[in-house]
Amino acid sequence: MKTSLNDIHFIEIPKISDPDGRGNLSVIEKNILPYKVERIYYLYDVPSDSTRGGHAHIKLQQSLIALSGSFDVVLDDGKKREIVTLNKPNKALYIAPGIWREIENFSSGAVCLAIVSEVYKEEDYIRDYQEFLNFKSDRQH
Repeated sequence: MKTSLNDIHFIEIPKISDPDGRGNLSVIEKNILPYKVERIYYLYDVPSDSTRGGHAHIKLQQSLIALSGSFDVVLDDGKKREIVTLNKPNKALYIAPGIWREIENFSSGAVCLAIVSEVYKEEDYIRDYQEFLNFKSDRQH
């Protein structure tokens, strides 16, 4: 699979600020995400010393949003590793297929929203890091 960390990017979600100071509203609609949404889930009450993720996807595209609090997303394309901190509810982190991801360092009260392009299919997951490296190597040739 030829995806790399260059395929990861932030998506700005429109933020509408109330002129009377009653807070903000953000909306995801139309073509804000580069795929059709098939599934939405969220992580919450994750202990700060826990790690979530620890896998890659073959086809699934995903966007992560910190609805509340903050957390780090460790991204790995088999050659490079990068850590991105999410802490703004109007910024989505787009993760292309073929990227290993781990989510860690959850702050107290953090809520991680995942908006994905596929319904759950176990066969789309690569859960072993060595298998991920082999998969990436096979796709590069």
